[in-house]
Amino acid sequence: MNFQQLRSVREAARRGYNLTEVANVLFTSQPGVSRQIRELEEELGVEIFERNGKRLTGLTEPGKGILHIIERLLLEAENLRQASQEYAGEKSGTLAIATTHTQARYVLPQVVQSFRASFPDVRVALQQSSPEHIAEWVISGKADVGIATEGLSQFEELVSFPCYRWSHVIAVPEGHPLTRIERVSLQDLAAYPLITYDVGFTGRGHIDDAFREAQISTDIVLTAMDSDVIQQYVALGLGVGIVASMAVDHNLAPGLRAVEASHLFAPNVTRLAVRRGAYLRSYIFDFILQFAPELRRRDIETALNAGA
Repeated sequence: MNFQQLRSVREAARRGYNLTEVANVLFTSQPGVSRQIRELEEELGVEIFERNGKRLTGLTEPGKGILHIIERLLLEAENLRQASQEYAGEKSGTLAIATTHTQARYVLPQVVQSFRASFPDVRVALQQSSPEHIAEWVISGKADVGIATEGLSQFEELVSFPCYRWSHVIAVPEGHPLTRIERVSLQDLAAYPLITYDVGFTGRGHIDDAFREAQISTDIVLTAMDSDVIQQYVALGLGVGIVASMAVDHNLAPGLRAVEASHLFAPNVTRLAVRRGAYLRSYIFDFILQFAPELRRRDIETALNAGA
């Protein structure tokens, strides 16, 4: 039994049983991947994968349990490598952060700047995508830390921590009728075409929930992942924007006004997630505590190892 065999099995499950993709990821050949899998199955005495001819089609019942063990073994191998670097006093490395466009644009710059001042030899790699992909990247080890509003607490492979709360804000051009209403209602807002985030991004679920519960129909004419893009189209007169409060706090586009909307939509909670059971280098703990100062390292370590 060797690690290449274990990686072949893990990647086959991750890549939808496409051995060509597995071979590319592992920098080997497709016959080599097939041989590694077959040799492991022969050594264990069980079939890990279901097959249709030579093609893998799924995991057997024993294979599902074996894959879980393989994931743990490979995680501990990575933990061993990280721990050896930590104990050897190495101060260099890479901090891979998977996050959304909004967090990367408005929340992370000051934290990353402070982190780099403390750890100048650590390279920071920002990876931006949807919350679902963020979770996948942290689970797979492609990212050390995931930061998003939606979804991160739904994965049992992750440990996530609430970091801060924020609300949505209405963005309109100067002189818009909504700026003359003391307390805008959902009905007032729904009278105009709306521009806001894509489904699954930046608290969009709370926006939809509010209108649905009030039984008010909306005309969402444009969606985007990025707050700056939303504001750009609001400035062009295409509709009324609903954006994250930190977007207008840090960068309200010229010619736009922000209108209070915290009473209209449920507050949002940004969460930070790491892989359950992972060994975190000291600089990763430092980043987490800079991003969420109310957290304590001891509590993070306890949560990481619970059920690992």
